Amino acid sequence: MTTLSLSPAPAPLVDPALFGVYVHVPFCLARCHYCDFVTYTGMEGLRRPYAAAVAEEAALAVAALGPEPPPVTSVFVGGGTPTLLPADDLARVLGRLRALLAFAPGAEVTVEANPETVDHAMAEGLAGAGVSRVSMGAQSFDDRVLAALGRVHDAGRVGRAVATLRAAGVPAVNLDLIYGGPGEDAGSWAATLERAVALEPEHLSAYALTIEPATKFGRLVAAGRMAEPGEDDLADRYDTACAVLAGAGYGHYEVSNWARPGQASRHNRTYWRRGRYLGIGAGAHEFDGTTRRWNLPGVPRYLEAVQAGRRPTEGEEHLDAGQARFEALALRLRTVDGLDPSEARALGVDPAGEEATRLRAAGLLDPGPGLALTEQGMYLHGEVVTRLG
Repeated sequence: MTTLSLSPAPAPLVDPALFGVYVHVPFCLARCHYCDFVTYTGMEGLRRPYAAAVAEEAALAVAALGPEPPPVTSVFVGGGTPTLLPADDLARVLGRLRALLAFAPGAEVTVEANPETVDHAMAEGLAGAGVSRVSMGAQSFDDRVLAALGRVHDAGRVGRAVATLRAAGVPAVNLDLIYGGPGEDAGSWAATLERAVALEPEHLSAYALTIEPATKFGRLVAAGRMAEPGEDDLADRYDTACAVLAGAGYGHYEVSNWARPGQASRHNRTYWRRGRYLGIGAGAHEFDGTTRRWNLPGVPRYLEAVQAGRRPTEGEEHLDAGQARFEALALRLRTVDGLDPSEARALGVDPAGEEATRLRAAGLLDPGPGLALTEQGMYLHGEVVTRLG
């Protein structure tokens, strides 16, 4: 049996106060043209068996934690489209987790959804299961861009889904947006931001379109039939998002994330602060502070392993000291908190050194004593980390 060690948190900068659970649901109505996640269309007949297997794998995973697992600070059910599972199946999975593990006071429970799957019954089921946040894939409010991205819903469906969630009593909503999609221009993106803000979500995420090789967009780009988004255009879109969302009262607390006060994602904080987390479901990853493990991605093989009474682990990666140090630097610099001087030095970076001084002069690091990115620095996060690391 794979064991997730919960010994005292090792250096560097693993936050021992955070312990999350990620549950992956790989089913989708259609595969979006940009998506390279572990997702599958169809498989309707495997959805209920899959939900049952996830609950069983959770029991196997918790048994490996030992007699006193830490309290859960967050749960994230992602995908795929988790809301393609029946609402009662989702509730049973969450109920099984609550029966197996103690939940910390105020633990965050997030479920991803696509607008076309949110009806009254689903919304009521999510609220009744104690879901505290629904993260919805809106992506754009321009129907032409949505069609080009391969999305199933239209822009109007997003607002109706948000209203349905509100009426059911779901406490918080996040909207995911993508900029740089085919057919999008500056006006389209500005209008998308304005319409998203008008729905008053507690949280907004905005990601640049990334072209991955094993996707429809990747194949089109490789064949010369589609151009990749231009870097200058993406930078302009990012600047627009920063300005519009700041003006609407959203705090820019991480490279791609904005929130109302007190509404930042606790689960994503687990990743950025290198907290430990279990990964349940086909293709799910987990981290115990030193080692990452990942599950088999295929649903039939996943079901076979769990039904045989074993965790469906496919592989693992142990981070050496250098890898862990660089990862900690990269992750912590994603957030507005950054690193205080002692944390920076623990990672081998002098916050008053020549490189940090040059980055401050270029406007990429805040002028404080530690290391924290400006908004311009956030957009160039990878370059800054490379120069400091």
